[in-house]
Amino acid sequence: MTKKDKEKVFGGEWSEAQLEEFLVDQDYPGETADFTSIIRAYRHMMPASFADFLALLKEKGGDVNAKNEAGESALAIISSHSKGVEFAALLKEAGAA
Repeated sequence: MTKKDKEKVFGGEWSEAQLEEFLVDQDYPGETADFTSIIRAYRHMMPASFADFLALLKEKGGDVNAKNEAGESALAIISSHSKGVEFAALLKEAGAA
């Protein structure tokens, strides 16, 4: 029996349960759990959902200034993308520096 892929949601409002699926609870090689969570959310969400995700991350005690092993913050990586401007602004509003 094959496993059904998760339905991808683009646009619209996301439920808290959907947002929580992007919260990673373990570190990965070279990345903290919060860093991975932020980058994953950035890659899959529209700005409004990303803002809701950041609020949830902070509510759960997450670090919006999370960095990878190379010392790069999620904000620095997202800011370097031409389509990341709005997401970077949301990260800054959430307290990233």
